[in-house]
Amino acid sequence: MSEQRVLFQIKEHIAYVSLNRPEKHNGLDEQLFRDLIGTAKRIRKDKNIRAVILFGEGESFCAGLDFKALSKNPMMVPKLFLKLPWTSANAFQNVAYIWRTLPVPVISAVKGNCFGGGLQIALGTDYRIATPDSKWSVMEVKWGLIPDMSATTTLTTLTRYDIAQELTMTGRVFSGQEGFEYGLISKLSDDPMSKAEELANVICEKSPDQIAATKFLFRKTWKAGPRRSLLWERLVQMRLLGRKNQSVAMKNGLAGKDKEPRPFVNRSLF
Repeated sequence: MSEQRVLFQIKEHIAYVSLNRPEKHNGLDEQLFRDLIGTAKRIRKDKNIRAVILFGEGESFCAGLDFKALSKNPMMVPKLFLKLPWTSANAFQNVAYIWRTLPVPVISAVKGNCFGGGLQIALGTDYRIATPDSKWSVMEVKWGLIPDMSATTTLTTLTRYDIAQELTMTGRVFSGQEGFEYGLISKLSDDPMSKAEELANVICEKSPDQIAATKFLFRKTWKAGPRRSLLWERLVQMRLLGRKNQSVAMKNGLAGKDKEPRPFVNRSLF
């Protein structure tokens, strides 16, 4: 139904999540913010899910904040900007960064426009597969603002300092091809959905505990110093050693190609 801001379904351990305002190029209004965050929380609780594919219905991934919706609902910004004392992010930030905190990999399949908040949501996913002609922009400068949906934790780890500054200061539109060259896009494809499904299916065949541990470990240690990284490496490995999914992975790895692999337990330690 068109009233549903986010569509959600699960197929063979893969959660398909789509922004559903195609007539607005999936522009972000208050309900879409809340539904995306709510969907991510739902995924976190479902241990049968092993990968997520995030995409936009219609011609675009997400054209950013819907300013027409904002003009009709002026309380939208203060409601989403204020942060609860016991949380680390407000709703503006959480709509993008929450995908990083899930214990399963999130793959965005991007076509059309990916502007402003849409770009930050895409950067919050673990892998970004986009068409070469998709259009991207850190568009907040157009309104005299900085990107405030977690770009400082994602944009800055994916590309060079000068590129991050230039894109943020100019707001210029760049192509998926350019984004790939900058390191912002993981892979280019004329059919990003099929490539996203290929990757998700490969990941679903691996130990869900190992996948969750890898995502947790890299989030804790990426660009950290060796002392902190080596500590977390030891701590995470200790949680995996001797677990049922580790023994299943070892037996699958040692089994001959003609033997049916053993199923993994649908649970996560992280």
